[in-house]
Amino acid sequence: MMVIRTDLHPHSPMYFFLFHLALVDICYVTAVFPKMLVNFLVKGSIIIAVNACMTQMFFIFLSSGCEVFMLSVMAYDRYVAICNPLKYQKAMSKHFCYQLVGSAWAMGLLYSVLNTILVLSIQFCGHTEIKHFSCELPPLLSAACSGTFLSKLILLFSAVIFGSSSFLLTLISYSYIIATVLKIQSAEGRHKAFSTCSSHFTVVGLLYLTALFQYTKPKSISSIILDQVLSTQYSILTCMLNPIIYSLKNKDVKTALGRILEKLQFV
Repeated sequence: MMVIRTDLHPHSPMYFFLFHLALVDICYVTAVFPKMLVNFLVKGSIIIAVNACMTQMFFIFLSSGCEVFMLSVMAYDRYVAICNPLKYQKAMSKHFCYQLVGSAWAMGLLYSVLNTILVLSIQFCGHTEIKHFSCELPPLLSAACSGTFLSKLILLFSAVIFGSSSFLLTLISYSYIIATVLKIQSAEGRHKAFSTCSSHFTVVGLLYLTALFQYTKPKSISSIILDQVLSTQYSILTCMLNPIIYSLKNKDVKTALGRILEKLQFV
């Protein structure tokens, strides 16, 4: 975020979206990481109170919902840049970029409010703690004592609608990108075109594959330890890897970071 704001062009669509993706990642890690550190370093346990879950869950839903739609927005940006390069500046105007980012945050907020209200309607009786460092739905729902079938069904439907719609938008964008790139005659041209979206493709694959395995894995291989490892992967490590992936694969970011480090050395 510092590199984008100080050295790169913050109003360039790609870096404008990257800035907001980094902001979403910070929100996600902030919602999970402090409580995890308290459990590990102070309490020496991996238990979180159900009451504390509700606040954390709101921000987890908000961040995760916003992130998948922000990735869809970034995929659309790459689609316009590769498939319609001559119309890119006009199509991705500053006003339209603000609308896209605002829509991503709005969808994340809607997803968070709907799911948090559903979770609040569940009764947990005498269960006040769950064995997890963050408020993941599977361990939280397993602690409920009231009938959760309808709530689980609505939560699943909500996740499928929001998740599949954002994934479908990303998939459509990349389908057009791949079709356009394959039409390029020179190998150098194809490599240059693919390199502009390789960072984004890596981030999308890392996020969706890990989350998909977490929520679709068979019960025969499910365990508390495995759930915690996978949760750490897509809620903390993925968010921390995003800026590294974009830095290593983006020449402009690496160059800008080098200039900033050089300036700091002379201060």
